[in-house]
Amino acid sequence: DKPVIYLYPTHEEDIVVNLDYEGSIIASYPHYNGQWSVKAYPDGRIIDISTNKEYSYLFWEGKPFEDISWDMSKGFVVRGDDVRLFLQDKLSFMGLTPKEYNEFIVYWYPRMKDNEYNLIHFAGREYIDTAKLSISPEPDSVLRVFMVFKPLDKKIDIEEQALVPFQRKGFSAVEWGGTEIKWY
Repeated sequence: DKPVIYLYPTHEEDIVVNLDYEGSIIASYPHYNGQWSVKAYPDGRIIDISTNKEYSYLFWEGKPFEDISWDMSKGFVVRGDDVRLFLQDKLSFMGLTPKEYNEFIVYWYPRMKDNEYNLIHFAGREYIDTAKLSISPEPDSVLRVFMVFKPLDKKIDIEEQALVPFQRKGFSAVEWGGTEIKWY
């Protein structure tokens, strides 16, 4: 749900963003028509070149062609009441700015707060390989944060996931999104 892409070039720049997603894109804003062509600014503003309209980020949502086998063997078990502070702490550590992690929390917290516990894992290759992103010109640094979570009725023991902090250098691109694994 709701992957969003922020672009922070070092100067005003025309940028093309392509998404090679192994699934169907079911929503996008601005409209994704095989690529986004935008003018981006160092403060994060994005202007869609085709419409001349301003956006805070590029948004897309998709449905994969095949179920993804998320590796939930490492992660964090967090009480619903504690999700806000947990996400603020971990997302900040991973390199999201307050604006970025606040937008993440505002979207995800309402979906997680009423769960007794949440099993949270930040995906790596499973996500990156399913949703390949290419940006031209190529950013100097790219951060892609994709949270996978499962609601839990009770606390379980799990090995804590090691997270790596991100250093922004030069032209930076940042993406965040997530998905809920539902019990059937």
